[in-house]
Amino acid sequence: MKEIEECFFKVKNDYLRYLKNEKIFNKSNSAKIEALKNFYIPLSYWIENKYKKKRKTLILGLSGGQGSGKTTVAGTLKIILNKFFKRKIYISSIDDFYKTSIERNKMSSYIHPLFKTRGVPGTHDINFIKSFLNRTRKKNFKAIKLPKFDKANDNRYKKKYWFHIKKKPEIVILEGWCVGAKPQTNFLIKKSINELEKNDDKNLKWRKYVNEKLKNEYKKLFAMIDEFIFIKIPDFNVVLKWRFLQEKKLKKRPHLKKKIMSYNEIKRFIMFYQRITLQMIKDLSKSASVIMLLKRNHEVKKIYFKN
Repeated sequence: MKEIEECFFKVKNDYLRYLKNEKIFNKSNSAKIEALKNFYIPLSYWIENKYKKKRKTLILGLSGGQGSGKTTVAGTLKIILNKFFKRKIYISSIDDFYKTSIERNKMSSYIHPLFKTRGVPGTHDINFIKSFLNRTRKKNFKAIKLPKFDKANDNRYKKKYWFHIKKKPEIVILEGWCVGAKPQTNFLIKKSINELEKNDDKNLKWRKYVNEKLKNEYKKLFAMIDEFIFIKIPDFNVVLKWRFLQEKKLKKRPHLKKKIMSYNEIKRFIMFYQRITLQMIKDLSKSASVIMLLKRNHEVKKIYFKN
């Protein structure tokens, strides 16, 4: 208990400063402090224990529906693990490994027009991620540059702006909406679940291709992950609301060009994610090592540790 209090006082100011920088203004200070004490610090201790047991680079998968707060959760864990436990942490977003707009345009021409839109399995450079994770496991770690994706312009930044990883991380957090997703049966694939699938994927080609990617390349990638942390949303209806708030936050960032999605554009955009998100709620609720259960107001209701 004394050690937990020591951790709290050591990280509190950095944590609150981080939330301010992230434009988290819709929560009271008391709610933020409560989340730090009741959820983030216990989760950090759990991660530290997993790392100590493994005694080499620990790879964590962090997933949850769009707008669920994955980036904020990962950033908070980094503060605690780095400042209190003195661990070398690297957070990698699967979003940064999206294929370029040129590559997705090619996919839209020879596979299906819907692949012009980033997001679903098949639109990431999986080999790049696997190469990075493999390097973190080697004793002689060599510096590596990882891509950085500009969502406002829907393309990768130029290489001079990429992330440069010089030191071997002790803990890697791979965060992303589809991290840990599993394929569906053919029976489930056949039934359209929204207007996008019904009108734009009548022959099922798009969703079948995505499902095949989950069965193969993505399955191999996710098998490299040691433990999964799943942020469970109350239902899919909150995704539109939360994703819209996320887009409004992007507008406040001065370095971004103002190519921000409108409400109707977001409404269509999240349809691309709906099928897999709903399936993940079923699958990851059973298979994830840790489940963070969210309330409708975006706060953490409870955290479950399964192992």
